[in-house]
Amino acid sequence: MKVALDTNVLVYAEGLNGPAKAAVARRLLGQVLADACLPVQVAAEFYNVLTLKAGVARTEAVGIVSSLTEMTTPLATTPAVLAEALELAASARFRIFDALILATAASAGCILLLSEDLQDGFVYRGTTVANPFAETPHPLLASVLETLSGRPE
Repeated sequence: MKVALDTNVLVYAEGLNGPAKAAVARRLLGQVLADACLPVQVAAEFYNVLTLKAGVARTEAVGIVSSLTEMTTPLATTPAVLAEALELAASARFRIFDALILATAASAGCILLLSEDLQDGFVYRGTTVANPFAETPHPLLASVLETLSGRPE
């Protein structure tokens, strides 16, 4: 059960948007990390936030992002995914970088993209966007988390 992560989940887990969201993001990552996919776009954005907004030294940020990519399944951006993202950005009026993350997740067969930035419940090619910080979790996210919590360690 593949779940893609958006940058905001990682940023919040670092505590950059307050303790409440940090707690939610950390708990969520603890549950999904073994099944998580990480679009390369997200890894790059996360590095950028760590170095430019959080003041993390570049070498430390490299280590954080490298560790994260080792714990997840990295998803490359291909020319075909870029073409798909351009169409998605135009048709759904998404920012291109959000469309690129969603198209990458869909291309990899992820059932969920965890993101606060896109419309909760939006479905693209079998990938559902779920806002993990919503007051009421999307039913598919709740189901996935329930399934993962019942899995033996």
